[in-house]
Amino acid sequence: MEMFDWYSKVVRDNYANFKGRARRKEFWYFALVNFIIGLMLGFVDNMLGTTTSNGQGILGGIYSLIVLVPSIAVGVRRLHDVGKSGWFWLLWFIPIIGWILLLVWDCTDSVPGENEWGKNPKGIGNLDDINTIGRE
Repeated sequence: MEMFDWYSKVVRDNYANFKGRARRKEFWYFALVNFIIGLMLGFVDNMLGTTTSNGQGILGGIYSLIVLVPSIAVGVRRLHDVGKSGWFWLLWFIPIIGWILLLVWDCTDSVPGENEWGKNPKGIGNLDDINTIGRE
């Protein structure tokens, strides 16, 4: 999958999906494309003069509202992938310590095999399919 395919998967296919797991690649490609689009919209806002008094661009603000739900959803699914409850996403509201902890978890590899939020999205450690071979 290409970078924009991962972004599309989050925004189009899993817009408000808080169930399941999201691998690192899905999370970080979404974050990267989100950042690039934000920079481009900020540039366009400055060119058009559509910024508010606090420097926030109108187009950037609208885009931020559109991707707010999928951003939270992919963050929750990323936490599920490392074996944490989605409620840990609320650590974003604790400056420094919460941000560092979430960054570490976002960079951590998937829990191998199945956990309470589903199978490993990378397919690693999913032995159920292998164990059924030859038993048909």
